[in-house]
Amino acid sequence: MSLREKLKILVVDDMAVSRGLLTQALDQLGIRNYDYVSNGQEAMQYLGRTPVHLVISDYNMPEMDGLGLLRAIRSTAATAKTGFIMVTGSEDATVIQQGAQLGMNNFLKKPFTAANLRECIEKVFGRL
Repeated sequence: MSLREKLKILVVDDMAVSRGLLTQALDQLGIRNYDYVSNGQEAMQYLGRTPVHLVISDYNMPEMDGLGLLRAIRSTAATAKTGFIMVTGSEDATVIQQGAQLGMNNFLKKPFTAANLRECIEKVFGRL
């Protein structure tokens, strides 16, 4: 079984279009074992029930942004080692710096392609 078949991913984004672009890119990469939620609080509830290998989260979300979600994931024993990729359209380098300080594994700049997503995931897990 290949890595792309084993990898379980949770996509977190409040915008349906953005979630769709991410899941479409995962489909193009042959990754089928994924689920999605629309905010950070739902993500933490989901992760409490269902472990995943990787969270791909938008940065800009209401209630709990991507950095807040990353902080919550890293401070919970059961999820602390979960891979985390943040997706952002922000030009603010401090967002990426804060993410790195909190233990973000990688980030994906919007707009992105399936090839960009593959490269981003492979930097965290190795060749798909």
